[in-house]
Amino acid sequence: MKGRAVASAGRGAFVLFAAIFIAAVSFFPRVSLAGDDNVRVLTLDDALRIAGERNRDILKAIEFRRQVEGRYVEERAAALPRVTITSGISRSRDESQEAFGGGFIPLQQEVRSAEAGLSQALYTWGQVGAAIRAAKIGFGTADDRLRFFRQAAARDVSASFYDVLLARELGAIAAQTLEQKTRHLEEARKKLAAGTATDYDVLAAGVAVENARPEVIRAENLTRVSRDRLRFLLAVEGREVDVDGTLVSTVDSSPGYGEALQAARENRPELAELRHRLGIAKELVTIADAGDKPRLDLKAGYGWRELDTGASDADGKVWSAGLFLSYPLFDGFRTRGRVAQARSEAASLRIDEAKLLDSISLETRDAVNSVRESGEIVKALSGTVSQAERLLVMAEKGFEYGVKTRLEVEDAELSVRQAKGNLARARRDYLVARVNLEYVKGTLGEEVRKGDAPR
Repeated sequence: MKGRAVASAGRGAFVLFAAIFIAAVSFFPRVSLAGDDNVRVLTLDDALRIAGERNRDILKAIEFRRQVEGRYVEERAAALPRVTITSGISRSRDESQEAFGGGFIPLQQEVRSAEAGLSQALYTWGQVGAAIRAAKIGFGTADDRLRFFRQAAARDVSASFYDVLLARELGAIAAQTLEQKTRHLEEARKKLAAGTATDYDVLAAGVAVENARPEVIRAENLTRVSRDRLRFLLAVEGREVDVDGTLVSTVDSSPGYGEALQAARENRPELAELRHRLGIAKELVTIADAGDKPRLDLKAGYGWRELDTGASDADGKVWSAGLFLSYPLFDGFRTRGRVAQARSEAASLRIDEAKLLDSISLETRDAVNSVRESGEIVKALSGTVSQAERLLVMAEKGFEYGVKTRLEVEDAELSVRQAKGNLARARRDYLVARVNLEYVKGTLGEEVRKGDAPR
């Protein structure tokens, strides 16, 4: 019996050492990150600022605005004069003139010229003006798209930031559980040495320690995955990122559905972009309708020309100016087809606008309900953790004095883990729900607009 006790004590000591080592390893990376030069620790404001500067979608939206600027300059050029300078030299010979003696018409001519030409559209039936207005409306479309991607990036980065904090909380809970199991193992080993416990108690405590170890490993991996996702959203290369913050926040009263819906209809960038596109579509109808209408242009030229026939040489100034009217009487109904397509596109955009308004209404209701639900859960769970911890202390003391069973202690431990984990998830869900509500309202990361409640 003594040999079995010694062997059991040895196995218990080994398991205890292994558990302490695993717990230390699981805690060590978190400590070393703060002093690691290759890890950049960010607050939420830091992460949002970096996302605004480096996020790929935002950079792409900025480039799209530059394209719109180029399109505007291109369309505006149709309303401005076009000036060209041409110069050339040509030589020709017509030997058929020899039959007439070649006296009146030279057989060979050489012409040298230099001329500046001017072309200006005077009247295009509204085509040029509509093109310029459409290109100018495109600036609004580009700004709306940039706002959309900035808000989407802020939403995703905030959620990813809170995911890292949640993974860290779950990791801390797993580490505490492992530490607690290790303490139970040590207590069982002491009782075995004192003769008040059996090998079964030590073995059961050791198995509990081993079963708690995978949860620590999963939490570590979840933390790494969450940090990698945040780094991907921030487009930070060559360095790891970590976060500095907390999930603890004040649960405020959630806004009403009507108030949030009014703000969403006024501020959502997707809706503003769609309306700008509708404005462009209306201008495209005007452009297409001008395809079979009269057009008036001014053309003028001024320059110098020299004529050399071999027998004589002459040069002098040349100029020309005139008004030119063009009127396509029949184009095979091409213009009619283009107008029909442009009007159909405008009608489709109106349908998309109505569809988007319905979608925004549903998203707003879901967002408001999510904030209310997550806030109520946080309030309901706030006092549960302290109660579960108190229950665990009572169960452990009772087990130490022999009035509580191991099953009661394990039930109390499970209650503590569930309470802490549920509270951490609820706090994360509440913060993400608040961010998502601001995103649905179209005010995330922006100044307060009319119809929107102060943040």
